[in-house]
Amino acid sequence: MEIKIQNGDYVPDGLGGVVRLSGAEALLERILFRLTARRGGLPPLPALGSRLHLLGREPASQRLSAARQYVAEALTEEDVTVTDVTLAPKDGGRMDLTVFLTYEGEALSVTLDIE
Repeated sequence: MEIKIQNGDYVPDGLGGVVRLSGAEALLERILFRLTARRGGLPPLPALGSRLHLLGREPASQRLSAARQYVAEALTEEDVTVTDVTLAPKDGGRMDLTVFLTYEGEALSVTLDIE
């Protein structure tokens, strides 16, 4: 079971506890955590996280390739298959990164806002 996080904080369940997730929802929560945490930012677990925060430093022509590599690195310990990664430019130099996955035959996706 995973604890649901929203806007960087645990989500209360209204009973004095926190919302807990299981199955595909828990998997997506772990994936979001792995993709948004900065790789090397937690000394006891140096391989946890991703390097997606570095995408803005890549030349535009190489960003998609780098994004695919960074996503693959971040999700090596998860029991999922990454089927595709897309980048869509937004205003202010930001990007929407969408990761398409397969987990136990189910198609899933997560989208992140990247600077």
